[in-house]
Amino acid sequence: MAVYKETIEVKSHGKTPTYVNVTPEVRAAIERSGIKNGICTVISPHTTCSVFFEEFVHDFTEDGEEFLQVDLNNVLGKIIPDQTGEGIFLYPGEEHYKAVASWPDAEAYLPGGDRTALWNGDAHLKATILGSSQTFDVDNGKLGVGTTGYIYFVDFDRTRPRTRKCKIIVIGE
Repeated sequence: MAVYKETIEVKSHGKTPTYVNVTPEVRAAIERSGIKNGICTVISPHTTCSVFFEEFVHDFTEDGEEFLQVDLNNVLGKIIPDQTGEGIFLYPGEEHYKAVASWPDAEAYLPGGDRTALWNGDAHLKATILGSSQTFDVDNGKLGVGTTGYIYFVDFDRTRPRTRKCKIIVIGE
């Protein structure tokens, strides 16, 4: 049995959830792995990000967002509203603010001491619901999904743009 690992970078833009179609990168990683039959797992190591599988829908809003992703944002927003102020969620609490302020790179998370930069409790909860990974069939050296099945990486954190990592692991023979 062989194991192949690859990490790709994903750029998020902040302000709204960032959806990135990583299907081409997953297909390419499977090909580079040389594995003909097995599984491929796509993982987000970030607590405000998810990996999910859905249909590519061909329809976009004027802002360039796919209809299903807009629908997903709307549905999730009904059960988990955006954290736009203090007191919407318990998180982040005083101890979390203190812990982050003690980090060597605290300025990146609390620029100028701005606590609103940590108002991403909604992103954590949304990512928890969708999950951080998906596993797929590798069949004859190819991603074993249907024609309209696409793999998306989403960063729900709206606090700022970031460079995120997405891990692809292919296991098999």
